[in-house]
Amino acid sequence: MKEYSIEQNISLDTINGIEDHVHSLVSLQPSMSVSEAVNRLKGESSHWINSEKLIEGQFSWQDGYGAFSVSNHFVGQIRKYIRNQEEHHMQGSYLTDIKAFLKR
Repeated sequence: MKEYSIEQNISLDTINGIEDHVHSLVSLQPSMSVSEAVNRLKGESSHWINSEKLIEGQFSWQDGYGAFSVSNHFVGQIRKYIRNQEEHHMQGSYLTDIKAFLKR
């Protein structure tokens, strides 16, 4: 995904996930919408997973996604959160994380 994001002019800073979802920190050019970037990354990653036959059957992402903008002040905290996905999700659900993030 990192190589593909460079080709697509998407600055993929940090990415990590668990079994059922992925978090990433990206920076986009003003000419690219969030939905366009998400569609490109999801499309390329599902194509790669399927071409490499990493799972049984056909892989596809769910239809939706969540996106949040963050100020430079919080970039370090967001990187840490993304890198520690396994630990975060052992302590609670994704929904709990999002509610806590929005509250902050």
